[in-house]
Amino acid sequence: MTIIIFTGLSLSFNDAKEILDAEYLPPIKRGDIYDLLEKRDDIEIIGIIDGVFHQSPAVAHKEILEALKRGITVVGGSSMGALRACELYPFGMIGVGNIFEDYKNGVIESDDDVAVALNPETLEQMSESWINMKYNFEKTVNEDIITPDECEELLQIAKETYYPKRSFNYVIKKSSISDEKKEILLKYIKENKFDIKTEDAVKVVEYIKELNL
Repeated sequence: MTIIIFTGLSLSFNDAKEILDAEYLPPIKRGDIYDLLEKRDDIEIIGIIDGVFHQSPAVAHKEILEALKRGITVVGGSSMGALRACELYPFGMIGVGNIFEDYKNGVIESDDDVAVALNPETLEQMSESWINMKYNFEKTVNEDIITPDECEELLQIAKETYYPKRSFNYVIKKSSISDEKKEILLKYIKENKFDIKTEDAVKVVEYIKELNL
């Protein structure tokens, strides 16, 4: 079974390959699926995790629909994959993970909520996604480190910050939270931060692995 998965940012190729032996390609952009469909007829599953948002045109809905029309299973989650899966699951695209469910249930709505800046050569993430900040700040509320109102303020600052400039350090320091609490929060984030996009990316690869068994 030939499987192609677009990732590299939320989940590195090496980490993905430890889960599933597949063909991994960099974040998807417009035209990539059409190129695959034109050049190859052996593809059975396409996984979409990462994609470009603003650096070049994003993958078009009609490309994914064409792949589905040809009988190719398309699975998405984590980032661009979650966004497109939310828009296209009524047409057969499969969505996986928490972020997909957040889009589906209207918890998040914008592509900006999952966007990050990246180094195009190394695929290194250069900023923090709003959705990852949301999950981490809400965790600190549950840990009684900040209040719900303080969490709301932090997320509003993050929302108003241009996505390539988003970082925990920038958002926390710009808030009205007390200096003492800022230090506690920064220390907690440094020691306990998790990445919901990576967690969902792993779920996408694991789901495809199950399909491939």
